[in-house]
Order: sequence, then C-alpha cells, then structure tokens
Amino acid sequence: MEVSMFLNTLTPKFYVALTGTSSLISGLILIFEWWYFRKYGTSFIEQVSVSHLRPLLGGVDNSSPTNSNSSNGDADSNRQSVSECKVWRNPLNLFRGAEYNRYTWVTGREPLTYYDMNLSAQDHQTFFTCDSDHLRPADAIMQKAWRERNPQARISAAHESLELEDCATASILLAEEEATTIVEAEKLFKQALKAGEGCYRRSQQLQHHGAQYEAQHRRDTNVLVYIKRRLAMCSRKLGRTREAVKMLRDLMKEFPLLSMFNIHENLLESLLELQNYADVQAVLAKYDDISLPKSATICYTAALLKARAVSDKFSPEAASRRGLSTAEMNAVEAIHRAVEFNPHVPKYLLEMKSLILPPEHILKRGDSEAIAYAFFHLQHWKRVEGALNLLHCTWEGTFRMIPYPLEKGHLFYPYPICTETADRELLPMFHEVSVYPKKELPFFILFTAGLCSFTAMLALLTHQFPELMGVFAKAFLSTLFAPLNFIMEKVESILPSSLWHQLTRI
Repeated sequence: MEVSMFLNTLTPKFYVALTGTSSLISGLILIFEWWYFRKYGTSFIEQVSVSHLRPLLGGVDNSSPTNSNSSNGDADSNRQSVSECKVWRNPLNLFRGAEYNRYTWVTGREPLTYYDMNLSAQDHQTFFTCDSDHLRPADAIMQKAWRERNPQARISAAHESLELEDCATASILLAEEEATTIVEAEKLFKQALKAGEGCYRRSQQLQHHGAQYEAQHRRDTNVLVYIKRRLAMCSRKLGRTREAVKMLRDLMKEFPLLSMFNIHENLLESLLELQNYADVQAVLAKYDDISLPKSATICYTAALLKARAVSDKFSPEAASRRGLSTAEMNAVEAIHRAVEFNPHVPKYLLEMKSLILPPEHILKRGDSEAIAYAFFHLQHWKRVEGALNLLHCTWEGTFRMIPYPLEKGHLFYPYPICTETADRELLPMFHEVSVYPKKELPFFILFTAGLCSFTAMLALLTHQFPELMGVFAKAFLSTLFAPLNFIMEKVESILPSSLWHQLTRI
C-alpha cells in the first residue's frame, strides 16, 4: 500500500528530473570511459574489475605464467616485439631534391615528417663522418653540414667543401638535396664516386695502422657503398634496368658482409621489372631464410611467385567446387604468410587505400613498410595476370587462422603493439595510418553509450508528454514492484498482525 501511495504522489516533474539526471551521469561516465580507452587502449571499469575486484573475489588470472619456462617465453616474445619495432632505413627511399621536393612544389604538402628527417640526419652522421674529420678541412665542414637542420645551410656548406677539394660526401649531399632531376643527381653521384674510390683506396692501405685509420676506412667504405647503390637506383629510374641489376650484383659481391643495407631488396625490384622470375627465385632462396629478418619485400615477392603459377586460371567458384590443388594451396599459404607478416599491404595492392610517397625510414610489419613496398611493387603484381584477383579472394582468410587478428603469432611471433605509434611519427599528418589489430570498443563503453542515449530519450519524451509518460512510468514501476508487493502480502497473511505491526514500526 505504501508503495502505491508513493507512486501516486510522484509528479511529471520528478520523472523529468530523474531521467535527466541519469542521462547526465551516464554521459559523464561515457566521456571518461572513451577518453581513458583512447589514451590507454582499455576500459577503466574493466581494468578496475580485473585488477582489484577479481582478486578480492578469489579470481585467478589464467593468463599469468605458472612456471619459469612460460616466464622465459614471455620475456623472449617481449624482447622480440621490442626489437621488431626498430626503425629501418628504407632501401628504396626517394631523392629529396628530385622527388620529395617536387611533390611539395606541386601539392604544397610535406611528404616527410620531422621525425623521419631527423633519423636520416642521424644516419648521415653515423655513416658519413668519423672522429678524424677535423684533420681534413673539407670533411670538417661536412661534419657540421650533416648536423644542420636548414637545407639551404647544408647545401651552402657542401659547396664550400667542394671549393677546398673534391669531397665525396659534399657531392652526395648536393645529389640528394640540390639536384632537381635524376639526371643531375646521377652526374653528381658519378663525381662523388671518383672522390670516394680514391679515399677508399688510401684508407684501405692504412686500415690496420690504428683505431683512427680503422674508423676512416669504415667511413670510406660506407660512403662508397652508398654512392654505388644510389647510382644503381638512378639507372633503374632512368630505364637502364639491366645496368642497375649488374651494378647491384657487383656491389653485393664486392661487399658481401654489408647485408644490413638490404641491397638485395633493390635487386629484387629490378629483377621483377625485367620479369626475370628465375633470378628472383634464386635471390629469395638465399635471403628468405629462417635465420634472417623478414621484410614485406621478401614475403610478398615469394607470394607473388607462387601466385604466378596458378593465378591466370584461378577461379574462386571452381576452387570451391573441386577444392584447391597443391599449387593453389601453396600460393594461398604464401599469401597468408605474407599477410600475417604485414597485414597493411593488401589494401594498397588492391587499391582500397590510396598510396602516398614512402618515407625515408620504415617500420617492419607497419603501415610505413606497406606503403614503401606497394609504391614500388604494385606494378609487378598488376603485370602478373590474376595475381591481384587471387590476393583479393584469399588475403582476409589470414585473420580467421589467427585467434585474434595478429595478436597471437601463427607463422610469426605476435604482432608488435608499438607499430601504430611509430608509424604515426614516420608518416605525414594527411595520411590515415592503418592500424592492426583493430581496437574493439569495450562492452562498458557500448553499454554506457546505450544507457546515456536511452535516458536522454526518456527525459525528452517526459518533458514533451509529461502526463502520458507519468502513466507509463507508474505502470512500469508498479509492474517492477509487483513481486515485492506479492511477497509482502504473503508475509502479512502468515505473520500475526501484532508481530507485523511491531516490525513495520521498526
């Protein structure tokens, strides 16, 4: 009876205030949950529940390691993830003066980020300078030039260095940043090659005479390798692909220990342009080894070669009826392997996402590496009939093979969580960075959003139709409290009236 009397005394204003307050509170919770999720990638309510409430209730975290072996395995996987997030020099990076700056002139956009250019400045100081540069005036000027942030100051310093003597690193800087065409860049690199070979021969004779000469020889070796590689890239860009292949092969034979420069990736791209697939397979056989670090170029080129054997006759309808042949199965497995290594590449190859100029540095398994690969290799996939169709039909199947997209490893170790942060630093602001694995919204954010929307709608309806909503609210609350009223009536009928009177007074 008391409940019925209470409900009858409620006014429409009470319902408006109640629903409005509930909507406000749930909205504030939603805003906080969304901010916390965007910043930390998890729900605050879920984190508190798992971290604090679950131990109090006696819950056990099944994911925690139960022995020393699992602990060691987790530590190893963590170390692998950290090492894989290392940023690498892009083997096919473009020329700043002839290509990146031309893009800026046409579009008004900066294709390189400050972080990317700062990494390049560090690379130049590491490979093109040494502690004994102060002994040679031209090298001393270039040592300061590589530290300059202003491009014009660097170019002016390079010209000043060339006025003193024929300096290889000065010609490199001018070829990279001042030359506005590949032809001009090639001319400057040939000038640098003459000076670089002379310095290399002199330092080679003195390399065992002390630590200072060892450092000079190491620097002169780096300079010579860089010049020859860029000359090969100039030949490739100017259409002299066979000449580029010969130069790259000779460079790899002359300096076989410098695999860290990934010269084989330049060679693979040039061989694909020549459609010399037998030589491509030979290079892959040497570098697609389990002990060597993988790359998108290695994995996707291997997939392309296997797809080439079956793609021209592949039909998804026919394959679903008769099943996959052995060759088709090998091609599909190669595509799954490549997609698991770098899941960002297919959208660029299938032109589901627009390409931009690749950065000077890439993150393996990241969006930056995918852009760099697709920028140079999309034409090779288009040249193989049916290869893109096979990729389109099979690449998404990779995610069904892994429990959660790339969170756990299948053919490779787990996908590193640091890739998104590093890619956002490497790629320009106007590019929408591709992110894997996708962060799904936690249940509590969806629940709070629904609750906020529902109560806000109730508040609006109550304000517009107070009498009608009052009737609905009373009917709802009466139905809600009906079981309680039923229990109370049964208790009244069972207990003596005097005892019930005393309990109600209490």
